[in-house]
Amino acid sequence: MHFDTEVVHGGQHPDKLHRAISPPIYQTSTFAFEDADQGARLFKREEKGHIYTRLSNPTIDLLARKVARLESAEAGLLFSSGLSAIFNTIVTLVKSGEEIVSDDTIYGGTFALLKNIIPRLGIGVKFIDATDYDRLKNEITEKTKLLFIETPANPTLKIIDISACAEIAKQKKIPLCVDNTFATPYLQRPIEHGANIVVHSATKYLGGHGDIIGGVVVGAKEFIERLWDDAKEIGACNSPFNAWLILRGLKTLTVRMDKHCSNAMKIAEFLTGHPQVERVYYPGLKDHPGFDIARRQMSQFGGMLGFDLKGGKEAGKRVMNSVKLCTIAVSLGDVDTLIEHPASMTHSTYSDEELKKCGINPGYVRVSVGIENPDDLIDDLKQALAKI
Repeated sequence: MHFDTEVVHGGQHPDKLHRAISPPIYQTSTFAFEDADQGARLFKREEKGHIYTRLSNPTIDLLARKVARLESAEAGLLFSSGLSAIFNTIVTLVKSGEEIVSDDTIYGGTFALLKNIIPRLGIGVKFIDATDYDRLKNEITEKTKLLFIETPANPTLKIIDISACAEIAKQKKIPLCVDNTFATPYLQRPIEHGANIVVHSATKYLGGHGDIIGGVVVGAKEFIERLWDDAKEIGACNSPFNAWLILRGLKTLTVRMDKHCSNAMKIAEFLTGHPQVERVYYPGLKDHPGFDIARRQMSQFGGMLGFDLKGGKEAGKRVMNSVKLCTIAVSLGDVDTLIEHPASMTHSTYSDEELKKCGINPGYVRVSVGIENPDDLIDDLKQALAKI
């Protein structure tokens, strides 16, 4: 099936009991056994079935299977958030005394997790520019057990060659994990480019409406089984209702993403050459340093963009306080356009030196472009920029 048919029908069938076309919400904490012997078989994993929603749930499992299918993966697992998905992936693969190599431009929450929490477990973390492929290869040692990247990266829209990283990871015999939140499986499928594991904040484009929190990990069946063995004890499970909302959101993923992408391109073109704008960051612009790689590994360029203001941090704040249609908020992937100032918001955990190293300038503004009429969005940005 084509992808836009797959997001609607893939893995879903009318339920057998009442023939409902929408999947049932199994809003329950626990499941009854037919008898004591069946309970024993289920706990021994001799029989397939459900025991307790922290372990598995039909609605949750349906979503995990569907995202895996869309990402060309064998299996998947749903978590309470994108960060819990990343945390559980790390602790399943890396133990005390070992290390992770991560690109240095990543979501602020992930950066804080890797910088402040993961080292407490005795796990080392190296942050490097993963587009420097020679250095990347040299930085991976026998202690390295995971390579982690985002592409497009949050918040600067940095593009990393997935195939190049996958080849290095393969040579070093470690898994490559790609955060595919910005692109979604509609625009980019990292496993098809050699990645081993894909993570998502399902809060963003997969859900698409700003009303849920969730995370997904997909990969090989053997890895997902290992991940489940650990995750069930850590307890970062999601709810059946959240899973159902994400399933519903997925049905419109392609039409939403097409609109996000077309709007973002129009806004990027408007911002290019604006007298108050020093630089525009959008992978679909030919002057973006990752344009050729993005064109090769993505089908479209996404709904996220950024721009540097000539007036620096104060100009960024002025724009934040002047928009009327765009919503000042963190997060992304919503049908509403969200605008934020990373230096004082999502990446406030970074030091000035770390911000500079990652290419986040004081006047950098990030926009999660929604599905509104692009002319209305441009008019709003135009009047806000005029206030500088």
